[in-house]
Amino acid sequence: MFCPRCKRLMRPDRGAHVWRCSGCGHTMPLGRGVEVGRSTPAERKVDVVETRTATLPKAEETCPKCGHGEAYWVLRQTRGADEPETRIFECTKCGHKWREYQ
Repeated sequence: MFCPRCKRLMRPDRGAHVWRCSGCGHTMPLGRGVEVGRSTPAERKVDVVETRTATLPKAEETCPKCGHGEAYWVLRQTRGADEPETRIFECTKCGHKWREYQ
């Protein structure tokens, strides 16, 4: 909602139940269907994802823990900028993580 006088953004005033201009202070009634307030933690919905989705690239690497032949991998700069990256693997079967330095 924008102020009809100065065209600035109007914000809801929780105590007076009106729109109040942030520039000139002009007020307007909230109107029907507009709710002003904050949700309580009990009202918020959080979706819990139980399954793990694969978004990382995969490589044919043997896991040192379980011997599985496939792993996710990422590159991270763990040392100085003049040093090569470190490749970090995670087994697609058991979730074990290990590093490969170049």
